[in-house]
Amino acid sequence: MMLKVILSLALAAGPAGPPPEIPVAELRDRLTSLAAKGDITAGLVHVQDGATRWSDAVGVRDLASGAPAQAHGHFRIGSVTKTFVATVLLQLADERRLTLDDPIARHLPGVVPGGERITVRHVLQHTSGLPDYMSEPGYSTNRWRGEARFDDYSPAQLLRVAFATKPPFGPGESWRYSNTNYVVAGLLIEKLTGHRYGDEVARRILRPLKLSHTSLPGNHPSLPAPHAHGYEPLPTTPPTFVDATRMDPSLDWAAGEMISTSHDLATFVTALLDGRLTSQAGLAELRRMRAADPLFRYGLGLQEFTLPCADGPKPVWGHTGQLIGYLTVALADGRGRSLVLSLNPYRQDPSTTAVLPMAVAVFCRG
Repeated sequence: MMLKVILSLALAAGPAGPPPEIPVAELRDRLTSLAAKGDITAGLVHVQDGATRWSDAVGVRDLASGAPAQAHGHFRIGSVTKTFVATVLLQLADERRLTLDDPIARHLPGVVPGGERITVRHVLQHTSGLPDYMSEPGYSTNRWRGEARFDDYSPAQLLRVAFATKPPFGPGESWRYSNTNYVVAGLLIEKLTGHRYGDEVARRILRPLKLSHTSLPGNHPSLPAPHAHGYEPLPTTPPTFVDATRMDPSLDWAAGEMISTSHDLATFVTALLDGRLTSQAGLAELRRMRAADPLFRYGLGLQEFTLPCADGPKPVWGHTGQLIGYLTVALADGRGRSLVLSLNPYRQDPSTTAVLPMAVAVFCRG
């Protein structure tokens, strides 16, 4: 019965008179298909193309009421937080308060084991070799943790968990995604500025861009209204689903705590890739990529995806984020065009093959 409710809402008509240059019908169809299959309970989309913007939503805000999801709803952005943090550090580099090749120990003495050989660049690019604290049992916000999801953590606690494990490789020797890197990055911002890292994100990015619906919740477990709920299947037969919306995000801190909307994220990634938040040299450093995952290359808090466009491969930049109940994609092409998706997984996580065509539809036109 609930899937019928989701499907009926997914098929509801969107805003009248959509901009003809945006592939509205295809994007709606693909999101509707994900909802109809039970892959998502809700899906939000926002496309910016120059001065033209379009947003839409499919599915439901929560399974209990069946109320429709709203295009301007809030959601947890997970690791897209890393792009905000990296941007602040590149701004500090522009101000000559550090260099990317400074050893971490120069600014955070005694905080990171081997910090004399680990540079700021290593940390932002995930080439530091620092173990990921989220790999330890009970420390991942991508897993159901029951009542432990309301536990409060400090950055120092997270680092202690990480540093109890031997590094998988030496600084610069390889690439491995580690949330520990961005806990260190958050502490670095605080040491250099004397302010909380979230206050610097707000002062340097949120307020200048008027991102009034983007927030850093600290240890507050709720999201602003409106928002779609996030769910997680438990390994029972048949599967049972728990509402994972409320949680203390201090376990993510500077690696993934932020909350935003599709409009705000599109504004951010567009401004960043258009060169409005850092110097051109800083933007070039952010976009200096290295091999990382089969699906993307990684720069400094930025992922680069190569889209299979009909007229040849095309790169886009941004970041993805996943936190229990929420999946985010925020991409821009550096020429004024951006795509933001917020998906609430249900029976299974939406596959790459389901999401990629939406990016192709937006960025491979013209």
